[in-house]
Amino acid sequence: MTVVSLKGHDIAPPPTHVAIIMDGNGRWAESRGLPRIAGHKRGADAVRCAVESAVANGVSYLTLFGFSSENWKRPLNEVTDLMGLLRQYLKSEINALDKQNIRFTMIGDRSRLSKDIVELIEAAEQQTEGNTRMTLIVALSYGGRAEIVAATRKIADQIAAGELKATDITESLFSSHLFAGDIPDPDLLIRTGGEKRVSNFLLWQLAYSELVFLDTLWPDFSEQHFESAVKEYHGRERRYGTTSG
Repeated sequence: MTVVSLKGHDIAPPPTHVAIIMDGNGRWAESRGLPRIAGHKRGADAVRCAVESAVANGVSYLTLFGFSSENWKRPLNEVTDLMGLLRQYLKSEINALDKQNIRFTMIGDRSRLSKDIVELIEAAEQQTEGNTRMTLIVALSYGGRAEIVAATRKIADQIAAGELKATDITESLFSSHLFAGDIPDPDLLIRTGGEKRVSNFLLWQLAYSELVFLDTLWPDFSEQHFESAVKEYHGRERRYGTTSG
């Protein structure tokens, strides 16, 4: 990890992009004898904490895995409750993000979301598009494999139209066709809830990300957990396939 000097003190630069898999809402609720929706509601508070922690630590991009393409298979009442919480978040939090100079955007398959939610997302993106302090990316109805397939189809269409040749395809060109092709790959992935897998999240982008797994359930996630993960990230040596010598 390269260290920079600031006013005589050695300070490690923050990760530019942090991604978080927010896992454990349901288990948090069930362990307390509460309905699963109670865990999701408490998890919304942890989202606010994560955003504030990212800003405080100088992070430029924060991606949160809010709802996966596989989550549509959950019981209808749980999906309905989750969509209700999403509506509430989009209505109540976007003005606060805007005041903090935070840009909001969404990645995922919008065709499966209801029309009013898509309209709220588009309005939030438009309202905050000029903000520069940090970009908050929320992955909704998202799957990493589906994203790669969608990018491949876009490139295939361009080749069929004569706009590209197969020899034009590079890693950089492929990356530019992903849902958020203008956003750098995550430096750090945090997953809460004790599981140690990436669950079809940012499969292309995580190629060289540092992974930190926390046993903490998402509703209990705090600024201290965020800072602990960043500290562990700073202790890693990122070699990108090369040797340290």
